[in-house]
Amino acid sequence: MQISDEKNTKIVATVGPASSSYENLLELAKVGVNVFRLNFSHGLHEEHQEVINRVCYINEKYGLHIGLLADLQGPKLRVGKIDGEGISLVENDVITFVNEPCVGTREKIYMSYESFPKDVNVGERVLVDDGKLVFEVIETNKKDTVRLKTLFGGTLKSNKGVNLPNTKISLPCLTEKDIADLDYILTQPVNWIALSFVRSSKDLKDLRKRIDAKNHPAKIIAKIEKPEAVERIDKIIKNSNAIMVARGDLGIEVPMERLPLIQKDIVRKCIQRARPVIVATQMMESMITNPSPSRAEITDVANAVLDGADAVMLSGETAVGKHPGKVVEAMTKIILEAEKSYDMVGRRPLPNKNSSTFLSDVVCFNAARTAIDIEAKAILGMTSSGYTAFKISSFRPNCEIIIFSDRMHMLATLNLVWGVRCFYYDKFTTTDETIHDVTEILKLAKRVKPGDVIVNSGSMPLHRRFRTNMLKVTVVE
Repeated sequence: MQISDEKNTKIVATVGPASSSYENLLELAKVGVNVFRLNFSHGLHEEHQEVINRVCYINEKYGLHIGLLADLQGPKLRVGKIDGEGISLVENDVITFVNEPCVGTREKIYMSYESFPKDVNVGERVLVDDGKLVFEVIETNKKDTVRLKTLFGGTLKSNKGVNLPNTKISLPCLTEKDIADLDYILTQPVNWIALSFVRSSKDLKDLRKRIDAKNHPAKIIAKIEKPEAVERIDKIIKNSNAIMVARGDLGIEVPMERLPLIQKDIVRKCIQRARPVIVATQMMESMITNPSPSRAEITDVANAVLDGADAVMLSGETAVGKHPGKVVEAMTKIILEAEKSYDMVGRRPLPNKNSSTFLSDVVCFNAARTAIDIEAKAILGMTSSGYTAFKISSFRPNCEIIIFSDRMHMLATLNLVWGVRCFYYDKFTTTDETIHDVTEILKLAKRVKPGDVIVNSGSMPLHRRFRTNMLKVTVVE
């Protein structure tokens, strides 16, 4: 099967009714999807299971390594049911939120956050329906009632989401629903688990304990959606395996004019720490209904590529849109064109002398630099833990990064990482024999040809984890 794998920046596509069939998943894989996202805000476990089975079958049948990303819902705050068609509000109207379920009227409206009266303070803003309605807290009894003044009005309808950009909420990051979903996810071959509404590194540690308790190899993506996460971004990056810039809720909770620079700053810091970073939300949203993207969307995707993001993500575009295949095709074209101008010169992070992995980092850095200096066709890495792939990718070399591993799960995990192409290999013997074998595999796959220069990197002995200590230049015979 012919697939599109020329791009370095990866595509994450959300699965939904428009894309969950075997035929649609296969088509999306052909045109450039690297990771499928399962959104646990929607769908039953049985429905997710069908998608997982289909993706695994596609991988096995066609020798692919498409990854699976399970996205936990997190603590969603919503108003309850509203009487009739909704409540029309204008500036300075006063409404009351309560924490006891009721049908909403002008007198009182239920909000699904029991500790809201306790956590909120006078003067803090409350945003409803993706920020379409904005309120200010004018009174709270710290028990069960909060009074709010309308700043920007509109029609308040049933079950609309609530954002609290100024409030330090006390809800746990993992809800009861998340824990139930996680119990299911950890029985599946999922590569990445995304944690929603992360506020501190402690949230990530709680999730890691649950994953480790099941001895599951899944890695954690921290979704940056809260102002607190932006303030603590360095520690969150350090304690996560990857980052998602979730611009939907984040764009509601921080001033809109700050969002572009926040995105660029997070991408830069993730590259410095060798953490894959995904830019997500509304990337090509007009294609939910339209057959082509807007000019602003084209520029948005291209800018994410030029910033150095590992991946760009599609949500409703592929989950419920009319043209999921066309969306991915268009995104692939934009990525390939932008990558022609992508240049990391002067932006490659230098190894940190104070790091416990400094020596290995220097080897990976020099693999990338050597590949540039000698115009190598590819960098070949052998890995079990994934360390070599993550680190070499962070230096953004201008050639292919081809990774061999004896762990199938790791190969699919690495399909999220910038520039990485993966092959299975389980016959690691001596270093020279292994380099010869994997080079022959690449010749058969028509990835390299006689005369090509290759930079080889890995561990000696080959099964030593987290210690990349070998660098060797070879010429394909």
